[in-house]
Amino acid sequence: MLPQSARIVIVGGGIIGCSIAYHLAKAGVTDVIVLEQFQLTHGATWHAAGVVGQLRNSQNVTRMLRRSVALYATLEAETGQAIDFKQVGSLRIASSKDRMKEFRRSATTARSFGMEMEILTPKEAQDLFPIMSLDGVEGATFIASDGYVDPASLCQALAAGARARGVKFVQGCEVTGFGIENRRVTSVQTDQGEILCETVVNCGGMWGHEIGRLMGSRIPAFAVEHQYLITDPIPDLPKGMPTVRDPDLLLYWKPETRGIVVGGYEPDTPAFARNGIPRGWDMRLLPDNFERFEQLAVNAAHRTPIVGQVGVRQMINGAIPISADGDFVMGKVPELENVFVSAGFVYGIAAAGGAGSVMAEWILEGRPANHLWPLDVRRFSFHHNTRHFMYDRAVEIYAHHYKMKWPVEELESVRRIRTSPLYPLLKEKGAVFGSRAGWERPNWFAPPGVEPVDKPSFDWPNWHEHVGAEHRAVREGVAMIDLSSFAKMEVMGPGTLAALQRLSVANVDRPAGSVIYTQMLNERGGIEADLTLCRLGPEHFYIVTGTAFGGHDFGWIRQHLPETVHTIDVTSGWAVINLCGPLSREVLAEVCEEDVGPGFRHGQMRALTLGAAPVRAMRVSFTGELGYELHIPTEYAAHAWRVLCEAGAKHGIRDIGYRSLNSLRMEKGFIIWSGDVSPDYTPLHAGLDRLIAWKKGDFIGRAALERIRAEGGPDRRLCTFVLEEKVPVYGGECILRGGKVLGVTTSGDFGHTIGKSIVFGYVPAAEAGHQDYEIEVYGKSIRAQRAEGPLYDPEGLRMRG
Repeated sequence: MLPQSARIVIVGGGIIGCSIAYHLAKAGVTDVIVLEQFQLTHGATWHAAGVVGQLRNSQNVTRMLRRSVALYATLEAETGQAIDFKQVGSLRIASSKDRMKEFRRSATTARSFGMEMEILTPKEAQDLFPIMSLDGVEGATFIASDGYVDPASLCQALAAGARARGVKFVQGCEVTGFGIENRRVTSVQTDQGEILCETVVNCGGMWGHEIGRLMGSRIPAFAVEHQYLITDPIPDLPKGMPTVRDPDLLLYWKPETRGIVVGGYEPDTPAFARNGIPRGWDMRLLPDNFERFEQLAVNAAHRTPIVGQVGVRQMINGAIPISADGDFVMGKVPELENVFVSAGFVYGIAAAGGAGSVMAEWILEGRPANHLWPLDVRRFSFHHNTRHFMYDRAVEIYAHHYKMKWPVEELESVRRIRTSPLYPLLKEKGAVFGSRAGWERPNWFAPPGVEPVDKPSFDWPNWHEHVGAEHRAVREGVAMIDLSSFAKMEVMGPGTLAALQRLSVANVDRPAGSVIYTQMLNERGGIEADLTLCRLGPEHFYIVTGTAFGGHDFGWIRQHLPETVHTIDVTSGWAVINLCGPLSREVLAEVCEEDVGPGFRHGQMRALTLGAAPVRAMRVSFTGELGYELHIPTEYAAHAWRVLCEAGAKHGIRDIGYRSLNSLRMEKGFIIWSGDVSPDYTPLHAGLDRLIAWKKGDFIGRAALERIRAEGGPDRRLCTFVLEEKVPVYGGECILRGGKVLGVTTSGDFGHTIGKSIVFGYVPAAEAGHQDYEIEVYGKSIRAQRAEGPLYDPEGLRMRG
């Protein structure tokens, strides 16, 4: 009998849906129904390999996966349901020198996260995995707390734990639609009837995209084919053998009853069901493709010769969930007020326990305890959810699962989705483009005679020298960078000023033409947005934020606006050229009809005529030099760029890319959201106290900031460190003092003006006042000095001059 109503309806009875139900029930919320179109585990859970690893590049994602391991260690005793969790550790084999360097970087990251990862010799690796050949092995790593679990049993245990607390499971019940009123789902419609509800959670796995379409939300979660085989019994296979990966050979191994599972991530897997998943896809597999698996089989026979000698008991070719960027799709969907999603889990068994816990927090408290932007559904743009993009990109991402994790690299499939009007002009100038939120953005420019292509490296990459030249051009002369991908929105109508005052830490009640840099906080004081406001009129503002953050930041603003205030996303309407450098005023003066002399001060916006183009010109700088953000109607952008090129030719003007911009901003101490600041940190943690307008009255997060001040200040502080050796740094390095781990770096780059490597990172407040520290890079501890304030032009005279 289908219940008539529930507080929360979870759609999908796979490992993720059952975990969320379990954790909601543990939190005391038991008016929960889980709907499953077939039977529990019958999607992708039943044929998953069950490998449980924890370490990821993000500290908070790693924390989430560590929650899984903590849960799996106790779940069987709690529920009485065997899950066959074996905490035997995970071994990763390096079959190349570059891979060994990647592993050393991972070990450093693990250390900064408080995880133990051992670096092993080839012989030590073989002691743990005796059936392996040492041919070509450079070394290995081992995490003792990893392991494997039986996926179907785990799912049933989570369901049992939820049922015992009152959660209802309805199996064989297909969701056919949703009742929606005023941006809220009011009911879930099924082939057995309708359920009234307060909240819906889309845990559809590979059906996540299709469930999203039924309610009008964009969920780029679908599936690709994944194969593995199970061998016949292998004599003398040691008990307690760890799970094993050899990413250079694209392989993983997992113990199986008397035999072993061998699988991997080959470069040519097909996307599954591009035109929609067939109805009735219940506990089904795809036809074996031995031809496609052959490349993995050859590699497996090389690394583990016994695998080539024993028979194959079974080949599994299953459809596994994946998202349009390879990471999970989680959080509150932006299109609806009461709908959450948790889908697209390519390694769902490892993540399920922690993901269920995090999602319960998200649903009940409005946000997870720790910021999870890398997994947040709001990171996606429109194109991510299109068939044209998401399937081909997912195939590339699948193939990258075991490819080298270079510190900086770009994906290649389905590019040129969003391009600036300047794209063809910059391409002719040698631009090497990267992609961000679908936008093609210039990363650096290859001089004549230099191949315009990235060649990633763990040492100095091929663009290092050229980025340095671009950096110096900004410091010494004049340069332009295409920032057209910046997200832009206009906010207007009665109540706009009051709403933005309440949202912003800065005082935004300033004269028309003022440019205001500010943060926007949540009730806990965490930084939800870091952006720029420009006041156009009494109740009219123009807002600019980072390329990938428009959906997040503008969504945050919209949910706090009264009905009298209206917003328009104008990202596509305005191109942006950042003209920067000490000679930028001279160039601008030559092409503008209006006076742009010293009276046009930092922090102001003026309407200019640049050549024949109308321009909103903002005196702001992210480089630390005199600079102008020129916001130009899209159709005039190419004209404006050509006019600036002609006027700047005698000054040596040059185009630059985002990689030099990053180096410039780090020398100046400028932060970026999602990296250096996030909802995990307040402006007090990040040293942004100067931006807080304490005298203006109340704003969201003020009470939390006052409480932190009253209690003696933040528990951690963002610091700048300068390394005593010139080494490539990118963020993710370990911060130490006297051998004690203090934290992890949030950003890193080489400062071409100061000639040193720079990192930012948070350390405990009690440890933030010293001068001498160490930064661990690829396992090597390098001495570093903490810097007070910006490393370049600390008084800001050059950008305000």
